[in-house]
Parts: sequence; C-alpha cells; structure tokens
Amino acid sequence: MSCAPTSSLDNPAPADDCAFPVSALFFKRFLKRPFQVASIVPSSKALVERVASKMDFSQPRVIAEYGPGDGVHSREIVRRMSADSHLLLFELDAAFSRALERQFAGDPRVHVIHGDAASLPYELKRRGIASCDYILSGIPFSILKIDKKRALLRKTYDALATGGSFIIYQVTNELKQHATLFEHGESEYFLQNIPPMFITVFHKTPSPASRERRTARSKRFSKLAGVGADRSA
Repeated sequence: MSCAPTSSLDNPAPADDCAFPVSALFFKRFLKRPFQVASIVPSSKALVERVASKMDFSQPRVIAEYGPGDGVHSREIVRRMSADSHLLLFELDAAFSRALERQFAGDPRVHVIHGDAASLPYELKRRGIASCDYILSGIPFSILKIDKKRALLRKTYDALATGGSFIIYQVTNELKQHATLFEHGESEYFLQNIPPMFITVFHKTPSPASRERRTARSKRFSKLAGVGADRSA
C-alpha cells in the first residue's frame, strides 16, 4: 500500500511527506531516526497476522497502538474491527503521522494522535472513552529511561479495562521484568520476521482482593438462596 502524491504547482507537498511508497518512507525515517523507528523494515505479513490473532474482534473494541509507524499493523486491525470500534494511533514522528492521517482520512473509527503514548489517558478522557480493550506497542521500550518506561507501563495498565491485554512485539523481551503490574504475561519468539521478534501479551486480570470479594458475594448469595429454598419446602 502506498500514499498517493499530493503535490501540485499550487500546493507542493511538504518535505518528508508521504509522496513515497510507505515502505520507502519507513526506510527513510529509519535512516533519520534509527533508535525511534528501531527496525529497518516494517513488520512482516506473518507477524502482523500473528499479532492481530491475539485480539478478539467479535464485538466492538477500543484499541490503542503505540508507534504505528507506516501503519502495517493498523491496517490489519482496521480490516478486522467492527464499524463501531475505535483505534487510537500514537505516533511521534511527524512524517509517519501525516502518512497515517492520509491512509485513514475517510475512516471515522481511526484517530491519529501526533504525540507521545503517555497522553493516552488524556486522549481517552477527551473522547469520552472509559478504557481500552487492547493496547498494542512496537516502540522500542529498551531505549526508554527506566522512570519513563515504568510511568508508561502504569498509564497503560490503568487505561486497560479489566480483562484487557497489552500486546508488544520487540526484538528483546526485557520489558517482561518491568511489567510487574500485570498479573500474567505470555511470550513467544516469532521467527517469521526480520528481525525475529518476541510477541508478549500482558493480561490485566482482576486483583486477588476483587476476586475474593466476588467469591464472598457468591457464597453469601448461595447461602441466601439455600435458606429461601428451605423455607419454601
């Protein structure tokens, strides 16, 4: 998929804009910001499909993506999600943001935010969205300073609905040691990509305390139901 050139004599395309095929734009941005882009080529079709398979699209979803780049994962999510779902794309790179805005210009489900992923809580609040079902990230967490990394993990955890998932694809799996807020995480090493990637899914499950409260309520209800049954006998 490529972005259509928009330049004309009266309206020249800005520098670094999307007058290149998306893959060429990706390579160009990698050369300019290698640590931010982190990979010289976009994710493979096999990786994109495997990552998307970690999400359940059987009902409306709110999904956020950190660092979508040229939108290779975003396009697959948009293809699968329902008409009343929402996808929030957080992209720091201005050229990638413009490319994403053009790709999804006619789709009201997609919201492109040219800014830091840390603004997720604010962006949800201003759109009247309570929480996300899934948050996807391809940003290189390993290059973030430890305080910024932990702060983003906290905001990510808080923004997820109970039962939601934080899904990452990374060259290293070092984030697993920092994502201790999440009750459960499962990883696989995916070789069908250049470079190979760890795909890790962190699950936000109910806390032990809330599980205990639910269990206690259930027991009380069972007791009351039993008493009612005895009286009616």
